[in-house]
Amino acid sequence: FVTTILSAQKPVELLLWPDGAPNTNGLTGTEEDLQGGRVANVVNPSITVYRPAKPNGMAIIMCPGGGYARLAMNHEGHDMAAWFMAQGITYAVLKYRMPNGHREVPLDDVRQGLRILHNYSEEWKITKVGVMGASIGGYIAGHAAIFGVDDARPDFQILLYPVISMLPHLTHLKSRERLLGANPTHEEEEAFSLELHVNALTPPAFIALASDDEAVSPENSVLYYLALLKNKVSASLHIY
Repeated sequence: FVTTILSAQKPVELLLWPDGAPNTNGLTGTEEDLQGGRVANVVNPSITVYRPAKPNGMAIIMCPGGGYARLAMNHEGHDMAAWFMAQGITYAVLKYRMPNGHREVPLDDVRQGLRILHNYSEEWKITKVGVMGASIGGYIAGHAAIFGVDDARPDFQILLYPVISMLPHLTHLKSRERLLGANPTHEEEEAFSLELHVNALTPPAFIALASDDEAVSPENSVLYYLALLKNKVSASLHIY
């Protein structure tokens, strides 16, 4: 294990939009480093890529959580890199911008991260690219899985205690407000509720959560799992 890690490539950080992002969230200022490896006010989104010594062809882009207010970059991001590299998996941590009411901003960032991994597929010996996320990062990952197109379509999804729905009795309300605003219409709530948009083309899913989660209702994962089953999408659900 130690030999694998020491002989692996040093992580590299790649800007998502080196020539400037195609959209803005209206936030200005500088990036903030908070306690516990958390980051706020991301202005230059990026992916940090950890490449294993012996790649097995699989790559994963991880979307940390943070309630659309900050990013838990360590325990929902970098801390898992060593384990994934030991399995031969190329692992990328996404540092995405907050929506601040601009709904497409974080979703465009994850799609761009997927494109970058696909663009490096030959050089980094990648044959499958998956998307992974925790909490509201799970929402971003799930959205990319359902609505992915062309070179931004993931081959699989791994969701950890994800926010799935934007319906008021299910969602994480603060996250929803930061995404959709204080008073979204019912049509907007449904348009951004992932459990209502699963289809036969949705990629396979691995979902894990705790039954006593008081921040994100377990119903989010259960409803998403049932929607996957209904559409005959391969899925596994693990509730602890």
